[in-house]
Amino acid sequence: QVQLVESGGGLVQIGGSLRLSCTASGNIFNVYAMGWYRQVPGKQREEVALFTTDGNINYAAAVKGRFTLSRDSTKKTVYLQMNSVYPEDTAVYYCHADLGYYSADSSPVLQKLWGQGTQVTVSS
Repeated sequence: QVQLVESGGGLVQIGGSLRLSCTASGNIFNVYAMGWYRQVPGKQREEVALFTTDGNINYAAAVKGRFTLSRDSTKKTVYLQMNSVYPEDTAVYYCHADLGYYSADSSPVLQKLWGQGTQVTVSS
């Protein structure tokens, strides 16, 4: 059983900062890509920041220069540092990972996972 556990969402004032964390747990043998998406009601989920399979980081144009994606040495935890937030950053933020893990019978499994989502609200 593998899962993504997110934390760090909440209420923040315009221009403020917030940090989101996401940890992948389970019998994981590799994390190929991992990062954050966000979604507001009535709109499609959009990519915010993502570690790609080759180790690069993709940022959405709307957050470039304000948000920073980082990870720990195990590559199983990623952090999204959100600075200079705008009301338009208000959304549910979802962690996403493409990873490989061993199932209960020790078979390797490749899976795309989503976290449960964490609400970020930017207020004036």
